[in-house]
Amino acid sequence: MLKNNLGYPRVGAHRELKKASEQYWSGKTGREELFAVARKIREQNWKLQQEAGIDLIPCNDFSFYDQVLDTSLMLGVIPQRYNAVLTENAKNKEIDLYFAMARGYQKDGLDITAMEMTKWFDTNYHYIVPEFTANQQFRLFSEKIFDEFNLAKQVTGTIPKPVLIGPVSYLLLGKEKEPGFDKIDLIKKLVPVYVWILKRLQSQGAVWVQLDEPFLAMDLSQKEKDAFVYAYNEIKKQCSDLKTLLTTYFEGLNENTSLAVNLPVSALHVDLVRAPKQLDEVLTLMPETLSLSLGVVDGRNIWKNDYIRSLAHIKKAIAVVGKDRLLIAPGCSLLHTPFDLDLETGINPEIKNWMAFAKQKLNEVNELSEIIEGNNELLKANIEAISTRNISKLIHKQVIKDRAEAITDDDATRTSKFPSRQKTQQGNFHLPLFPTTTIGSFPQTDEIRQLRARLKKGELTPAQYDTEIEKATIDAIRWQEEIGIDVLVHGEFERNDMVEYFGEQLDGFLFTKNGWVQSYGSRCVKPPVIYGDVSRPKDMTVRWSSFAQANTHKLMKGMLTGPVTILQWSFVRDDQPRSETTFQIALAIRDEVVALEKAGIKVIQIDEPAIREGLPLRKADRAAYLDWAVKAFRISASGVQDETQIHTHMCYSEFNDIIEHIAMMDADVITIETSRSQMELLEAFSDFKYPAEIGPGVYDIHSPRIPSVDEMVSLLEKAAVLLPVGNIWVNPDCGLKTRKWPETQAALKNMVQAAKAAREIFSKQPVN
Repeated sequence: MLKNNLGYPRVGAHRELKKASEQYWSGKTGREELFAVARKIREQNWKLQQEAGIDLIPCNDFSFYDQVLDTSLMLGVIPQRYNAVLTENAKNKEIDLYFAMARGYQKDGLDITAMEMTKWFDTNYHYIVPEFTANQQFRLFSEKIFDEFNLAKQVTGTIPKPVLIGPVSYLLLGKEKEPGFDKIDLIKKLVPVYVWILKRLQSQGAVWVQLDEPFLAMDLSQKEKDAFVYAYNEIKKQCSDLKTLLTTYFEGLNENTSLAVNLPVSALHVDLVRAPKQLDEVLTLMPETLSLSLGVVDGRNIWKNDYIRSLAHIKKAIAVVGKDRLLIAPGCSLLHTPFDLDLETGINPEIKNWMAFAKQKLNEVNELSEIIEGNNELLKANIEAISTRNISKLIHKQVIKDRAEAITDDDATRTSKFPSRQKTQQGNFHLPLFPTTTIGSFPQTDEIRQLRARLKKGELTPAQYDTEIEKATIDAIRWQEEIGIDVLVHGEFERNDMVEYFGEQLDGFLFTKNGWVQSYGSRCVKPPVIYGDVSRPKDMTVRWSSFAQANTHKLMKGMLTGPVTILQWSFVRDDQPRSETTFQIALAIRDEVVALEKAGIKVIQIDEPAIREGLPLRKADRAAYLDWAVKAFRISASGVQDETQIHTHMCYSEFNDIIEHIAMMDADVITIETSRSQMELLEAFSDFKYPAEIGPGVYDIHSPRIPSVDEMVSLLEKAAVLLPVGNIWVNPDCGLKTRKWPETQAALKNMVQAAKAAREIFSKQPVN
């Protein structure tokens, strides 16, 4: 059996790519330094996989920002507005065009917006959305895939496996940027370019090529199914000697099984971690010419593989097709897991023995192969580790389980309906039309990060640290007052990450030192590990919110992360249903919300940017998830009086298919990302007649670009066409933690001026 890997983390064990990219963007280093860091990461990854015994080592899975953006550049799918980046300045090269598409471009007299960004299926990874026009042309533009193949071949001395996003999934990941056509109809223009690329890879010596088609695990129209048939018949016809590995993940094939197994490819990969039940039908329907890659190692969580469970799948497949037609692999790319568990020295040894990061997961693929060949000692060690976790007292706390089981419908219901609450809040708050606020965090400067590092090293006492954070908080408050923001935030200078900060104060969580995963571009997060039952032993945010409110006469928002987002952005225990863990977290957040209200905080934001992210990929599975996800939010928010205004925040999501459930969350105000989509996402709220107040983002915080006052006024005018003017808030798309202060200050000043201009425009009209 071949040992196969689909992809590997690309930021480096110590986030080397993040640091190199940010140095390059700031102009502190040049392309040579950036490319040198990237090359070193790639070489280390290939050698590590080779040493782990992987037979099919992926290449072209590395990316400077995002693999979908890489594909757009490779295929020449470059929106016209970026042409000026290359023509305006002869010093600009392909990499600068690439970063301009991802981050926007505001120099050399140019002001170009970034491309839209959204979540990669149901993960916390974000991709850059391709933009298609009716007369879209495809051509080879970037040669990165060929260069990486040659380099990997040189470094390993073997034949690597190039990885591409498949042609159908690439189209389905994109958006039509003008009316009158269906993006899937572009397939006949696109496939010839794929064929040319595959032929060239074959001429360079490629034997296997991996084509990722995750949409085969989604609900497909007949036209989309036909596109798969057309694309892969053309590829087979013209690249008959190349071995093609068609890769699916994150869900089962279900009704697409017959389609997938009958496509003319060499091997099909299925994710048996996320959808183990699909194996029986795949084995029944697959033809004798097809090999099967079994995704049995979890590529999205950090728990050690249960070899008994994985071996059952492998042995079942061997009984039907034999070893020669089988490959063993992780369920998906290891991009979503941290680099190396060996780098963690502070984790409780008992818990660490239950865990595996990307490097260890490669070893699990190899060990499963060895066990099939008769190495029972490896199996015995695994069985022992799994059994100790099942009975550990570190995990199970009956009092927490009992409280979650006692939840009633009353615990998830506000005292009054929204119209009554809105009237009460408006009477108390006296906010102007188009009230302004921000989403919570302000830039975390090097000085702030150094304070946190010095505290951890013992170079500062907690009292000294608090004094410095108080100064930064007061400075932020005074600045917000000065520019005229209506509802303030304290800036969250005491927080490291919006999930990590809470996990550090909740029982049932642990933290790593180097467990970084990529969220987008250079943005890396270090997800907490939920290993046991969750509870809140003490106040988490009351001290800082109370301090901030005491230093201003304006309304101060209390800032919390919601239960579903804490769940989604953590590595979650897999020994009980996710809903049970979420309800435990919801009760902990509820306790904090009540404590904030008692401390005098009248506006409380419970962020849930990940609620859409957790939506099952199949429509048939969504109702059950949405029921418990919405209930969890309502549990967290429903312990307060009508006078307390509950906000929530969501970003980089499509809302059309869940708008009814967003309304059922019963928040008083929702803030959402809309600037990159030019308010397009608001149409779902307008069509549904969303009943509460909305803050559509007018400022894209994922780009250093500073939007003008006129640009933001234009966005507010678009919003006012779709929403009742009296229900519109003005805010950025998301938190400002990752931005620099100069650009933040300039953009927020413009935002406040835009709100004032909108008030002037609409004050003479009846408030609808």
